[in-house]
Amino acid sequence: MKTNRTMKKAILSLLAICSVAGMQAQIRSVEPSAATAKRYERVDFTVRLKATYANAFLQEEVALDMLIRTPGGEERLLPCYWVEGASGQLSRWEARFTPQQAGEYALRFRLTERGRQTSLSKPVRLAVRQEAAGHGILHTRDYWTLVYDDGTPFRGVAENICWESRANDDSRYFKELHEQHDKYNYDYMLPLFARNGGNFIRVWMCGFNFPIDQQDHFNNHRYTPSDAYYNPSAVARLDHFVGLCEELGVHAMLCMGQGAVRADRAFFTDEEPARRFMNRLRYIVARWGCSPAIGMWEFFNEIDNIQHRNAGGPIPAEEIVAWHARMSKYLKSIDPYGHPVTTSISHRDLEGLNSVPDLDINQKHIYCNTGGIPAEILRYENRFGKPYVIGEFGYEWDWSKNFDEFGEEMDRDFRRGLWYGIFSPTPLTPMSWWWEYFENRGLMPYFRGVRLISDRMLADGKGVFEQLSVTCPPAEAMAVRCGETIYVYLYNNSSEALGRTPLTVNLAARGRYAVQSFDPASLAFAGHGAIGTEGRFVLDGVELAPYGERIYIFTPIR
Repeated sequence: MKTNRTMKKAILSLLAICSVAGMQAQIRSVEPSAATAKRYERVDFTVRLKATYANAFLQEEVALDMLIRTPGGEERLLPCYWVEGASGQLSRWEARFTPQQAGEYALRFRLTERGRQTSLSKPVRLAVRQEAAGHGILHTRDYWTLVYDDGTPFRGVAENICWESRANDDSRYFKELHEQHDKYNYDYMLPLFARNGGNFIRVWMCGFNFPIDQQDHFNNHRYTPSDAYYNPSAVARLDHFVGLCEELGVHAMLCMGQGAVRADRAFFTDEEPARRFMNRLRYIVARWGCSPAIGMWEFFNEIDNIQHRNAGGPIPAEEIVAWHARMSKYLKSIDPYGHPVTTSISHRDLEGLNSVPDLDINQKHIYCNTGGIPAEILRYENRFGKPYVIGEFGYEWDWSKNFDEFGEEMDRDFRRGLWYGIFSPTPLTPMSWWWEYFENRGLMPYFRGVRLISDRMLADGKGVFEQLSVTCPPAEAMAVRCGETIYVYLYNNSSEALGRTPLTVNLAARGRYAVQSFDPASLAFAGHGAIGTEGRFVLDGVELAPYGERIYIFTPIR
């Protein structure tokens, strides 16, 4: 009897606890924007609840998660984010969800306070049709391509457009150019880039661009000071940017940075900044992770420069590597869409960084050595077994110099760097820096030819590429086979014209091939008859102007 009374007392105590919890923390309603959707079509959920917290953006205090059961039976988690409402009162939270499969989803919402579950909603059903709204989210595929959810291969014709004009630019020679607010903004630059064939950009979150966790001192007229934990004007601008990318079919590598704190040694080793950063990641994924416009997550711009920034000595590489291992694993755990994850170095490798398991893509920035890009891509991929991208490149890195003194060299470097990417095993073309400078010099239309050839190569090979050995001395030559079609890039890196030299492609092939050339500057194709081959291609009489470039296309004749 005593045992029964004790058990009864414990049960009553538990019920009392649950009752109190139910009054203090309770999910009251879940309102989906739609009960059915197409694949890759965003559905929003409004959740109203009561909970107790000092800061709704700190998951240690309060967290709302969508628990996803996919039609295939997989279990995934999507963070939700607070919108409005006070602690202890009815508050509003949002979830932005993009289904990637057809079939019926079962979705539940879990409320957690101080690490303890306090409420769990009933399942919400979402029926997703086979009909698709686009291609879905990008993922890693191989060294050459990314791939959408629906299996469509993708190659990025890419550029840095890392920030919008600043209120006060620090360029010695181009201050006036960079401060043109009506021109160097995303509303102008992104449509211009997309019209000319660009489909991938790299952008920064920093003190003057999308400063979501900064309260004031933005050096940018687009943001308004606020005491809010996440700045409403910066959040709204990033919302607008992501929506604009979606409209234009442009994907972005979002370089998130450390936020409004200094990335010193304590940032990488102490628990408090780690928690702060994970909460920031959680908000970014909750608000923007649903978008196909997010092409990649990037943790840091040039982490090696951050490592060596302190005069007291560099931050130990192993601490930075351990931080990346922890944060990339965490990011993967809260991103149900599986966006690729990367970080970048300037020129100094950190031992172990390129081997972090949850960093999907390795990245380096190359200046003053564009000719070395093809070999560098191959070297890193062969060593680490991951796709490799050149996140920045340029003829010159030093912004204290007047680029107009060597503007033609800058232009030539810009052009050949793109083609090195198209003909190398990398999913994105190397991304040029100094976007305002090149736009001002009228180089945006040059992306058209790069995109045209890139799309043809993708279509011909159905996303499969094979590098071939090719010579056309003294010109630089690169060759790729896509399906049965062979593409050759020639560049005459000389002030002397190249006259009537043979182009040789080492490929065991037989039959006749139609020969076509393409001029990237004029976008003009020209026919050159046909050649037969019994082992290798030899095209005689190739001519190139000083610093000229040309694409040759060999298509089998049936």
